Amino acid sequence: MKKLLTYDMRTVIVIFLLLSLFSCKEKEVEKVLPEPQEFLGNAIGTTYSIKLFAEEELAVEKEVDSIIAMFNNSMSTWVKGSLINRINAGEDSVLVGKPFKEVFEQAQEVFSKTDGYFDPTVGNLVNAYGFGADGKQERIPSQMQIDSLKQFVGFDKMKLFPSKVKDSFYIKSDQKGMYLEFNAIAKGTLVDYIARLLDEKGVENYLVEVGGELVTKGMNLERQGKWSVGIDDPNQKPGERVYVTVLALSDCAMAGSGNYRKFKIDPESGQEFVHTVNPLTGKAQSSEVLGVNVIAKNCTLADGYATAFMAMPLEKSKALLQNLPDVDVVIMYMDKSGLLRFETTPDFQKFVKQAG
Repeated sequence: MKKLLTYDMRTVIVIFLLLSLFSCKEKEVEKVLPEPQEFLGNAIGTTYSIKLFAEEELAVEKEVDSIIAMFNNSMSTWVKGSLINRINAGEDSVLVGKPFKEVFEQAQEVFSKTDGYFDPTVGNLVNAYGFGADGKQERIPSQMQIDSLKQFVGFDKMKLFPSKVKDSFYIKSDQKGMYLEFNAIAKGTLVDYIARLLDEKGVENYLVEVGGELVTKGMNLERQGKWSVGIDDPNQKPGERVYVTVLALSDCAMAGSGNYRKFKIDPESGQEFVHTVNPLTGKAQSSEVLGVNVIAKNCTLADGYATAFMAMPLEKSKALLQNLPDVDVVIMYMDKSGLLRFETTPDFQKFVKQAG
């Protein structure tokens, strides 16, 4: 004879709840996930890509193109007649809007916290080395040239003021002839603006990338996990795509900078010089730091700090990171024996994708 089991009312309620939960789980599994939507295009001298998951088909290309056009016409030194080029040409009556103000103020924050190692007024020197929009020189500028151009460097010499026109601002500088460029930070802001567009449309899962700088939100529903993002090996050869590690990212931004792809060789001396110009010395020179990847709350700050860490001595970067609790970094550098080494913040490891 089978023994009957006796349950009290609390046990019956628990069993009912467990069965209900199991039933809900089954329904969740049965739920059809939205198909991924992908958008590709050109932006500010590079390319952009968007991958998102939404319940309905979205057509965001025109709105993204409008954002890109706004950035080009406002902040690109590569676009003739842009607001920033008119400012650099010495026009006094140039009014800029809120996006320009946002980039300017976040650039001020990075400039201040990095003791000037990130400086958007380094443009004259960048051009002198042939890396900027107005750069035509192919050889290393002389020390005399560098010294003469350093007087035009110093972001603290520029100030932003509100104008009488609503939501418009103007810039004044203490030194005539300064050359302002946001190429090292505006790409990150463009990513942030596209991400905001998707937020306004209620998209909860996406990855936005412009020229390697990116913002992630939610999950990659196609893979049922966080967004996988590779970090390039600075020792890879031209044409290769080799990663030193892969990160699993969600609800954060990442930007990178490196000297291993963008450099020139002086035809007279044969000396290699890189595109990162130290605003304090005025020099672009080989550095022990080969590449930097920064994870931050937004892509504008990540972009700016990535540039600063490329210009900074490694030990100074490590000291600064002690005072940036919301920033995680991997710095790749070459040691004295020629081996590739990594310096990371303590929490960076939590972003590294685990095998399996």
